[in-house]
Amino acid sequence: MRAGPDTDTVAAPYSAPADALQDLADQIAAKQPDAVRRQQIAHGELTVTVDSAALHGFIVFLKADPACGFTTLVDITAVDHPERARRFDVVYHLLAMWQGHRIRVKTDVREDEILPSITDLHKSAGWFEREVFDMFGILFSGHADLRRILTDYGFRGHPLRKDFPTTGYTEVRYDETAKRVVYEPVKLVQEYRQFDFMSPWEGADYILPGDEKVPGSGA
Repeated sequence: MRAGPDTDTVAAPYSAPADALQDLADQIAAKQPDAVRRQQIAHGELTVTVDSAALHGFIVFLKADPACGFTTLVDITAVDHPERARRFDVVYHLLAMWQGHRIRVKTDVREDEILPSITDLHKSAGWFEREVFDMFGILFSGHADLRRILTDYGFRGHPLRKDFPTTGYTEVRYDETAKRVVYEPVKLVQEYRQFDFMSPWEGADYILPGDEKVPGSGA
């Protein structure tokens, strides 16, 4: 939906006024000084960065504090930064439906670090944490059923890590002889052919411009 006929600015979904978010940020910082590392307000949302050790307690606070009321977990995702020692940012999106406030909670973790599960606070976190584990390999302690959720059985690796090959490690096909689905290592076989890039047809019998100086070109 557009804001009006005289502008091409697209109207965003409801976002809280900046002053209301600033008041909320000030209250959170005052009540959770040991947990909050950084705050930012942008695009109608408040982003709060917290220490991973304080994450679970901070989510408890956001849900229980009357001034916050973030009782709805919208999503959990992650971002991979291979160059960093604390490689991953794990991001939680929460909503306070009673006043339409949104908050983004970020924490950074090492590759070998385990985050506390928040399934005891938000049941929907069970699915989200499984997805983050499947795609990024991040572990969550206290999760009752931390299994893959998007990739196939026996899948090796984590697709959204930037060190993961886009082709994967295995491929699946149906074996007509065995009458079953089989898994095989990916084979990247490229047939070497002579391409004529100046023509849609291959195997041109003329010398391309610039090739006349190449030994053995026939020129």
